[in-house]
Amino acid sequence: MIGTPPARLEADEVGRWFGEVMAIGRCSLAVGGGVIGLLGQNGAGKTTLFKLLAGLITPSRGQVRLDGLVLRDHVGLFRRIGFCPESDALPGWLTGREFLAMLARLAGVPRERVRPRVAELLERFELTAAANRRLGGYSKGMRQKLKLAQAVAHDPDILFLDEPLNGMDPQSRLEAIAAIRRLGREGRTVLVSSHILPEVEQMTQNIVLIHRGKVLAEGDVAEIRDLIPEHPTVVALRCERPRELAAFLVRQDHVAGVECEGRDRVVVRTEHALAFYRALPGQLLAAGQAVEEIHTLDDNLESVFSYLTDDSQGGAR
Repeated sequence: MIGTPPARLEADEVGRWFGEVMAIGRCSLAVGGGVIGLLGQNGAGKTTLFKLLAGLITPSRGQVRLDGLVLRDHVGLFRRIGFCPESDALPGWLTGREFLAMLARLAGVPRERVRPRVAELLERFELTAAANRRLGGYSKGMRQKLKLAQAVAHDPDILFLDEPLNGMDPQSRLEAIAAIRRLGREGRTVLVSSHILPEVEQMTQNIVLIHRGKVLAEGDVAEIRDLIPEHPTVVALRCERPRELAAFLVRQDHVAGVECEGRDRVVVRTEHALAFYRALPGQLLAAGQAVEEIHTLDDNLESVFSYLTDDSQGGAR
């Protein structure tokens, strides 16, 4: 997988409705390579969009393409896709080993490769001790690990993981997050659906934000944050001479406002955070200031999500 071009997935004004209910509006996006977080509140349309992008349901309008080919028109493309659903209906009478072997064969793994591949997956997802237990006795966390294992059984180059951390204990979550990041570093295109923002921040800074069936934003969190001028980015700097630094910074480009807080803190508001950060080292040298700490207060995913969804409803201005 490493060294090969990543799979590129494109949606061209894709929409889906059920009767008179529109689940997804005109959705266009393009992703390829690494981990991409698909974010939205419960009911925003994440699962429907996931199923559309994975080719599991037919769009009511528009098309989904994988490396330029219409996904629903080329059955062979589905062997390049792995899917981990949010819900499950695992056959309780099968063991974990039997289930993975069955899914691996269905996904096209050669018969002679099934046994070693299943053993590898059981070890990788720490299920070896439970391999011969029936699935009916698996905990929620174990079932989640098993679904992740079957999604990668056939070594796909594009993965859809729908709320993959649900039901996992804290240690299992950390291990799953590390595994997902590793899959992205291997050159795969990994789409992860979640409504838990801190978990997504640990996996990636590249996001697609969906709200009420529409894509509100797509790209790097910092770049998206820079495109919300209604909410200037707030940066706190700690130094020995805050008033001097504040008087200097207020005259610089990309600075919308400056305040002093306490005896050693300057708070800057900027509508162009990326440009501000690029210019800041030179500005500090010019000012002769030694800054002990720089901390951005609201460029995190939670703030970006809140600003965009509030603005889309006409709440924030």
